[in-house]
Amino acid sequence: MYVSEWENGKRAISDRYAEILRRLLGVTDAELRGGTHTAALPVADGYDELLSRIDTANSVSESMVKAFNDQTELLRTMDRQLGASGLVDQMTGHLARLEDALNFAVLPSTRRPVALALAGASTLAAWQAIDSGAVERAWRHYELAKRAARDAEAPMYLAHAMAEQAYVLCEAGRPALGVELVRDAQRTLGSAGSPRLRAWLFAVEAEMCAPVPGLADACRRALDAAMASIPPGPEDRDPDMLSIFLNGAHLTRWRGNVLAMLGDEDAVTSLYDALKGIAPTFVRAQAGLHADLAQAHLARAEYDDADTHLRKARLLAGRTGSVRQRRRIDMLSSKL
Repeated sequence: MYVSEWENGKRAISDRYAEILRRLLGVTDAELRGGTHTAALPVADGYDELLSRIDTANSVSESMVKAFNDQTELLRTMDRQLGASGLVDQMTGHLARLEDALNFAVLPSTRRPVALALAGASTLAAWQAIDSGAVERAWRHYELAKRAARDAEAPMYLAHAMAEQAYVLCEAGRPALGVELVRDAQRTLGSAGSPRLRAWLFAVEAEMCAPVPGLADACRRALDAAMASIPPGPEDRDPDMLSIFLNGAHLTRWRGNVLAMLGDEDAVTSLYDALKGIAPTFVRAQAGLHADLAQAHLARAEYDDADTHLRKARLLAGRTGSVRQRRRIDMLSSKL
């Protein structure tokens, strides 16, 4: 009854239920309530308030920036293991505090570290929005991340935000435009980026190329370039780009995913190799890997194996509440 009255505008959503629904649906308060909040009226003389906020922003210390980054890292860990839908309130508040600190910071020496922290947090928030199916929110977060990266004069963070934004285009059915955006990100980075980030960009390019007719060869060239760029060893974090988790094992899984999209029979070997080495904390990645294996087995008409992996993928996607993965699993299930 409450749901019906909410939908028909007969009852307002109370704060109590709003908090529950935001966590359940992975939406912001504005998205839940229809963005009907009224802005406060401006005061005639707000200079005292303005100066107070400027003074507060300029007093942001290195320890405070570290606290912002630590909060982003905690949210990243929780997202990886538990999914994005239950973090929407925390992520919204975290971004608001970072934006507030940046908006009222005056000098470049104060702005740059805060802008860098905002760029990293915004790309995480954008990826969470994609996972929750909130594509417009994801796009806006990526635009915020790009502005922050430019403010911080950080080409690595700018290239990363641009390439991740290509996923929104791909999800919207414009993968060819996504390819162009990723290649523009590579040009933006130039020689300034780390080998791990360059490998990541090549892998994203390959994934964007895979569904585009006529780009299968370009897709394989990008995969080869990614494999040639990735640093050796098990380390997967880039000290200059903490948003990136990528090593040879992760890239093997990614390669299998892309080959499965191409219908290449070599995908199965790569994916099973990746399944052996994936960390149990990467719950969403495990769900994606089982979906990749299902797609690879479907390409080989091995329907029983595909069904087995789809069941596992659905179970893991249910644990994280990933709308994006459930949509893909449903699409693959329809082919059985």
